[in-house]
Amino acid sequence: MKYGARNRLVGEVMEIKEGTLMCQVKVRIPAESTASSVMTMDSLRELGINKGDKVKVVIKAVNVLLVKEEG
Repeated sequence: MKYGARNRLVGEVMEIKEGTLMCQVKVRIPAESTASSVMTMDSLRELGINKGDKVKVVIKAVNVLLVKEEG
């Protein structure tokens, strides 16, 4: 499958927080960092994602903000 996004990382699903309609999936990525994705519960079920699965994190940001801390 081709993606327009150039930022792709492979990681392991650490945690899935399920709600009624949406869920949050936390993925451990290289350099001991984490990335989170929010999706519908239908998408979670259709993708068959479970804790411990290896997944590809594909990032395409519309806005990237930089914040300089004061002091």
